Amino acid sequence: MTPPVEPPVDVALARTVPTLPEAPPGRGLAYEPKFDGHRLLIFRLADSVRMQARSGRIVTRAFPDLEAAARELPAGTVLDGEVVVWTGGRTDFAAVQKRAAAAGATRAARLARELPASYAAFDLLATGEEDLRPLPYEQRRARLTELLEPYGPPLQAVPMTTDRETAATWYQALTDIGVEGLVIKALDQPYRPGRHWRKLRHSETRDAVVVGVVGPRLRPRSLALVLPGDDAPVISTPLAPAVRSQLGAALSGLPEPEPSAPEHVGTDTVGALIAYRPVAPELTVEVRQDSTARHAATTVVRLRGPD
Repeated sequence: MTPPVEPPVDVALARTVPTLPEAPPGRGLAYEPKFDGHRLLIFRLADSVRMQARSGRIVTRAFPDLEAAARELPAGTVLDGEVVVWTGGRTDFAAVQKRAAAAGATRAARLARELPASYAAFDLLATGEEDLRPLPYEQRRARLTELLEPYGPPLQAVPMTTDRETAATWYQALTDIGVEGLVIKALDQPYRPGRHWRKLRHSETRDAVVVGVVGPRLRPRSLALVLPGDDAPVISTPLAPAVRSQLGAALSGLPEPEPSAPEHVGTDTVGALIAYRPVAPELTVEVRQDSTARHAATTVVRLRGPD
């Protein structure tokens, strides 16, 4: 069976809001914890599974454990959600990025054993031969929980509440496990591309994984970064001297890339493509994003050390 929704799919996104919204008269809202993971759509085909990242890339080979679990789903199922890896009782975005960056089957299988993934599903786009995207979120959510209830980990529906007080409690309490905010959706809302959802975060800063450098390897001018929920590298603004010095020693400890390794490209603050030298995704930095620009400027605040 071919699902009525096939990759690539343009995903729904969220815009940042400063306060927890209240439902307007006559319209309900749903509140979900925001997991900072790797955005992933799962397509259960007739005899295989295909997985799509937010950018549209097919990344099935990177997640053999989730592929095996998804084979148990009914043919025609299409899920949207986040891949997360739990380390010490907290979500670990650096570990997720290591999983996502595994290109070879051997490394992907090893990382699946060392860093097993969980899938936090937050939407059901299709089932059987039916495209569910035009349906209200409330109906899609009910069918999502009914679909996944028999399976359990690693395929699970994210928690959801329509009670604003409960959502406020989650917002305060779930930071201990690495949940950095909430996603808010209207119950009568269809699934469509664009920033029609809302998100409330605790902090103006967030973590990002370093995947490359612009300029000298041990004294870079800028960094290529992958942010939670995305897989398309962005180029940071020029690094402050103190951050550049801090990164030198950390970068020197990473394995040397192959001499013939090709340069990659990322997007800068005006949408231009900038070449960068890839590095192993082992370093995490704290970044601040200025969303007032057409393309958000990503500024590196500091290198994250071990917890």
